Amino acid sequence: MSNGHPSTNSNEDFRIVLPQSRLPTHWYNILADLPTPLPPVLHPATRQPITPADLAPLFPMGLIEQEVSSERYIPIPEAVRDIYRLWRPTPLIRAVRLEKALDTPAHIYYKYEGSSPSGSHKLNTSVAQAYYNKLEGVQRISTETGAGQWGSALAIAGDFFKIAIEIFMVKISYEQKPYRRSVMQTYGANVTPSPSDRTNAGRTILARNPNSTGSLGIAISEAVEVAATSGGTTKYSLGSVLNHVLLHQTVVGQEALEGMAEAGEYPDVVIGCVGGGSNFAGLAYPFLYKNLTEGKQTRFIAVEPSSCPSLTKGLYAYDFGDTVGLTPLIKMYTLGHDFEPAAIHAGGLRYHGMAPTISALVRSGHIEPRAYTQNACFEAGVMFARQEGIIPAPETTHAIRAVIDEALAARETGEKKVILFNLSGHGHFDMAAYDAYLAGRLVDNGFSDADLVKSLATVPQV
Repeated sequence: MSNGHPSTNSNEDFRIVLPQSRLPTHWYNILADLPTPLPPVLHPATRQPITPADLAPLFPMGLIEQEVSSERYIPIPEAVRDIYRLWRPTPLIRAVRLEKALDTPAHIYYKYEGSSPSGSHKLNTSVAQAYYNKLEGVQRISTETGAGQWGSALAIAGDFFKIAIEIFMVKISYEQKPYRRSVMQTYGANVTPSPSDRTNAGRTILARNPNSTGSLGIAISEAVEVAATSGGTTKYSLGSVLNHVLLHQTVVGQEALEGMAEAGEYPDVVIGCVGGGSNFAGLAYPFLYKNLTEGKQTRFIAVEPSSCPSLTKGLYAYDFGDTVGLTPLIKMYTLGHDFEPAAIHAGGLRYHGMAPTISALVRSGHIEPRAYTQNACFEAGVMFARQEGIIPAPETTHAIRAVIDEALAARETGEKKVILFNLSGHGHFDMAAYDAYLAGRLVDNGFSDADLVKSLATVPQV
């Protein structure tokens, strides 16, 4: 079925789960098909393009090779596929009850990544990253986490491969989401609220602001410092932003392509929430490949919080991926590495920057950015839960808000649109957020243009 013409078959399957024999065998690499090559990543000290040797203190060589590869398809190791089989392929579900509630002619589909052991899409890359670290004999990995989805996923993967995991969890999420912390600790990870006094980076932030609620940028600084100063005993792992992370997530979109074919439809619009960009890219990039190489006309909408609007209000420039300035400089949309987002409940979206590939594709017009307040998103999340029976993670409610708006627009125009989004995780550990929303206590944290000007002033001049 071509774009814009939903199936009229009255005997459709509204829940499609591919057999495990169709589990993807390769990851898709968008670098092979970008309209223009990415600007080089620069060394933070020399401002020269980094080399694999520069990255070796932080990452195993297998991941470094993937980070810079121009190969379109990269084989998934069988040991990784064996673990993927615990929950993959994940279901593709048509949201028929939501369609009826909205009285829309649009067909709405979602890929449900909340069925993984960690409750989100993050396990798709944590398993791969733990595997490549294990191959090189790494015994300890440091990382950061916002809402805790990434930390939970890496804790599970570390336990699978018997690697110790050190997690710096953004302080506001550490306090708001104690059960996410408990999940990580159940799998043997050590969890520290960030900023902390355990690192020079953390102590610097606390000296400047003793009441700091933290940010992903700050937590990244602490985790990178632990790895960089370990003398080679610890590597660093990132749950989003980098090319190899987004690459691992493309199992989501590849399965969705096959599932949509089973449904006899093809999406006019693909939607996902973005913080660093991994869940959006994981779903979108295999479909974007069709736009870039086969002339498909699917629209792609990346949704972010209005309190942390890197794509909609940020600057496309070279900036550090962390707050203190330990990471390489990457060309991306950024609010400035000093920007500290408001303490919203969608902790996984509180990042000052964005994946360089997503940034480049927004810049070229292939991806449309959109921003919403958290009350508008939770309203959409509650509506989805009451119709479809799944309580979505606060991050995913941003995508659902855009889905509902697109479906309502289709109702106004009478357009028979096919909408696909990534339900990147469930919200079972985020009920304090829903409790605040239902009680009318959820605040739409403001965004300060003055703070943005101040933080952008610290962006390096490259």
